[in-house]
Amino acid sequence: MKFLHTSDWQVGRTFGFAGDVAQGALQAQRVEVIHRLGLLARSHGVHHVLVAGDIYEHETPARLTLHQPLERMREFSDIRWHLIPGNHDAHTPDGLWSRLLRNGSLPENVIFHGKPGAVLIDEAENAWLLPAVLQRRHVLTDLSAYMDQETTPPDALRIGLAHGSVTGFGSGGEEEHNQLAPDRAEKAGLSYLALGDWHGFNEINARTFYSGTPETDRFDIGGGGGGEALLVTIAGSRATPQVERCRTGHHVWKKLGEVTLTSHEDIYALVARVRSIAPEHTGSVLAWAEVSGLLSMEDMALYDNLIVHSLAGAVTCLRLSGEPQLAADLDDLDYFGEAGAVRNAAGVLLSKVSGGGEEGAVAADALQRLFLFYKDLGGAGA
Repeated sequence: MKFLHTSDWQVGRTFGFAGDVAQGALQAQRVEVIHRLGLLARSHGVHHVLVAGDIYEHETPARLTLHQPLERMREFSDIRWHLIPGNHDAHTPDGLWSRLLRNGSLPENVIFHGKPGAVLIDEAENAWLLPAVLQRRHVLTDLSAYMDQETTPPDALRIGLAHGSVTGFGSGGEEEHNQLAPDRAEKAGLSYLALGDWHGFNEINARTFYSGTPETDRFDIGGGGGGEALLVTIAGSRATPQVERCRTGHHVWKKLGEVTLTSHEDIYALVARVRSIAPEHTGSVLAWAEVSGLLSMEDMALYDNLIVHSLAGAVTCLRLSGEPQLAADLDDLDYFGEAGAVRNAAGVLLSKVSGGGEEGAVAADALQRLFLFYKDLGGAGA
């Protein structure tokens, strides 16, 4: 049998660091990736997609947000989409799943598994799905434990589907709720255990995998980093699953770390570094740099042109923490012309910068703002 394993779509997620344009682009791709998942499944002759929870980001999404993923799945009538709730969209009384089921809003090819128990999903393959169902955001029990005693026909493909954190997995800071036994596949005789909650690909053992989110959603993710789905092939109930990682993400997230700028060479190097992340599709990039350093007025103008404006316009989002500071001397005052009120003001500020201390720091910031304002107005050297 062959199927697709995905999780943590979190449709409706917001990104606090992103502006309105980037926010819209990121949210749109969280919906559009469902179409790519359908195309991926179809291209491999897959008829079942297992979604291991957190289809939605919030328990009460807006009506449009609620129906967008359903309509994307409806487009692939030849594919059965198997959903379970996650901690973000738990199956609570009168929650979103209850409303969708009550209103008959789920397409015929979308199956929501709202209670535990073995379900035949493919008669020809003798494949049975064993879902673990979160009925509230956090639980202290292992909802996959029932799988150990759940009966299925002889030689059945037993496929577990769960959302939570594998006990003892991670950096030691994992939560105590929604825990799953790392050896559940072995204990329950599962051919495969499809997990959600961890946003990057991770292999727990030969039969237990996190797919990660199909559209990356943060700069710091363990494992593969997200933006993938898993194509799983199982030759028989006792066969070891063959798992292929398939790229599905549109956006590429890259944290550059600390970047110190002291010259125009450093500025050009930063531009080249960001553009090299996805050279054939720079518009898909989200880059985050922690910027510091000292630049002359000339180099500050170059930084403003190449980084703050041009590069920021080339990528989906350029997140800059910090900024270089202006390092000016008497020769730089010529930037403001040979005379005039602006040059005189710049001279006063520069003298205070030279004095150092708290007043000097304030003057340095004011001089930098004056320079950028003067440049934007088309002043000399702009």
